[in-house]
Amino acid sequence: MDLRPGQVAVVTGAASGIGLALAARFAAEGLKVVLADVEEAALEKAAAGLRARGADVHARVTDVGVREQVVALAESAYDTHGAVHVLCNNAGVGSGAEGRMWEHDPNDWRWAFAVNVWGVFHGIQAFVPRMIGSGQPGHVVNTSSGDGGIAPLPTASVYAVTKAAVVTMTESLYAHLRAEHARVGASVLFPGPHMLRTGLWESYRNRPDRYAKRRPRRTPYRSLGQWEAAMRAAGHEVRYTPVEEVADLVVDGVRADRFWLLPASEHSDDRIRARARSMLERAAPSYLESFILD
Repeated sequence: MDLRPGQVAVVTGAASGIGLALAARFAAEGLKVVLADVEEAALEKAAAGLRARGADVHARVTDVGVREQVVALAESAYDTHGAVHVLCNNAGVGSGAEGRMWEHDPNDWRWAFAVNVWGVFHGIQAFVPRMIGSGQPGHVVNTSSGDGGIAPLPTASVYAVTKAAVVTMTESLYAHLRAEHARVGASVLFPGPHMLRTGLWESYRNRPDRYAKRRPRRTPYRSLGQWEAAMRAAGHEVRYTPVEEVADLVVDGVRADRFWLLPASEHSDDRIRARARSMLERAAPSYLESFILD
């Protein structure tokens, strides 16, 4: 689709990181932006910053894991602007799970699925029927991850499972849109190709009481800085992709109606081939061995 001034983009998880970069990039194209985030103070700051740069911004506090709040977000967006042309289901959290899978707190899974999977589904149901019904060109971008979307990191298995689900959900959405001959496209986003500095590392700050851990963590949450220091101490180079590059990838992908928003990466390509080879050969998933903990 063509991105033109006056169109409307809705972005969840928009108060920081990838979401804020997406909103800023769409605004730079002249689109009106609707920002949604669960963190009110950060959302207000993000909206004020974009308005100061001349953007037309509408912001609404939204917990995407609560269906009624996403429906209210859609109502608010349409009441304000009368249309939505781009929907970025971007909000996501890390689960904070520890240990082996059979040791995980079930609430770690419930919370991660509520945001990372149900949040995407709620966005699709709240917005896509109206986007189709308008008869106007539109596009949906769902944020996945190389962790799970390509192959899982067993040390972050909850997150990986949710992001694998986002890929399959978006593939199914693409097929359904084509079956309806809709003028709405779909893409799945793999941010990268390197690490990103986002609030995902501190997701626990917004964890709802209804998903509170039932037993305390054995170890403190690790910040991005602490993780980076540990990686360097182990002799591993840490590289980062600016979130602005991710936003550029999305805008280019929407314009080209590209499904796989997957940046060029030899590492990712190797993992894709290894996983496909394992499946085709009915062989054990040896591509996971370097990530398996003793």
